Amino acid sequence: MLVRNGTPPKTFADLSPVYRQPLFSLLEQARKIHREHWGENEGVQLCRLLSIKTGGCSEDCGYCAQSSRYSTGVKAERLMEREDVLAQAREAKAAGAGRFCMGAAWKGVREGEAKFESVLNIVRDVKQLGMEVCVTLGQLTDEAARQLKDAGVTAYNHNLDTSPEHYPNIVSTHSFEDRLRTIRSVQKAGMSVCCGGILGMGETEDDRLKMLEVLCGFDPSPESVPINCLMPQEGTPLADQKMVDVFELVRLIATTRIALPRARVRLSAGRTALSREAQALCFFAGANSIFFGDRLLTAPNPEESDDRALLRSLGLA
Repeated sequence: MLVRNGTPPKTFADLSPVYRQPLFSLLEQARKIHREHWGENEGVQLCRLLSIKTGGCSEDCGYCAQSSRYSTGVKAERLMEREDVLAQAREAKAAGAGRFCMGAAWKGVREGEAKFESVLNIVRDVKQLGMEVCVTLGQLTDEAARQLKDAGVTAYNHNLDTSPEHYPNIVSTHSFEDRLRTIRSVQKAGMSVCCGGILGMGETEDDRLKMLEVLCGFDPSPESVPINCLMPQEGTPLADQKMVDVFELVRLIATTRIALPRARVRLSAGRTALSREAQALCFFAGANSIFFGDRLLTAPNPEESDDRALLRSLGLA
C-alpha cells in the first residue's frame, strides 16, 4: 500500500507513486477509501449547470468558446432575466437536481455593480427553492464574496485549470495567483470551494498532479473537485487537441479520491466522448457527482435520460 498509515498523500512526491502504481492496485485503494467515506452504493449527486450570461468575456483562456478574442460562433448575450433563471431552477429541482450552478462569462464582479446586484437577487430566489446554490462569476473581492455568502450561495466554483507551471500557456490575461486570491476570498467568506481542472490542454501528467498538490494544500479542503476533459472548441487556440486517454482520466480521479477522500469528485465536461463503460469506471474510481442536462454552458452533455439509465444500471440512482 502506497498510502501510509491512513494519511492521504498531499505533496507531488507522495501523489506521484500513488498515481503511477499498477491501475488495478490504484483502483482497489481508491474504492476502499471511497467506501469508507461515502458507502458502497452512495448515489451520484446530480447538479444542473446554467449559463446565465453567455459570451463576450474579455479573458483569453485558450480553451473557452466564450472569449471575445476568438471567432467561435458564440455570441455575446445579456444577463438572463430573473424569472427565466428561476424557471430553469424549478425545472432542475423537479428533475432531481440537488444543486443548481450558475455561470457568467465575466472577468469578475465587484460589489455595487448593477450586474452583481442582479445576480444576488437571483441567488436569493433560487435559494428559496431549497437547493444548494453554486455560482462561478470570475474574480471576486472579499466584500463581493461576503455578499454572495449572505445571499445564500453554498459553493463558489473557480477552477485552477492546470498546474502553476503550465497555466501561463493557457491564459495570459490573469495569473494563477489571481485564481488563488479569489479562492482565498471565497474561503474567508465561509463559502465552500468547488475547484478542479481541465485535462487535455497539452499538459503533462505531472502537471495534473501538481494541480492536485495545490488543491490538497487548501485549508479547508475543497468541497468538490470537478474534473473536466477538454472539449476542443472551433476557433480557440486548443481546437486541435486530442481527447485525453481514458485511463489517465481514471487514474487522476482515483488519485483525487485518495488524496481528498471527503470531496465530491465531479465527472464534468467531456462525458459525451466517454462510453458508458468508461463512465462506470470513473464512478468506481471515486467520481460521485455529475452535471446533468443536455448543455454545459456552451458545450453539449449527455441526454438526461441516458444518464438516468446509466446510473440505474449501476445501482447509483
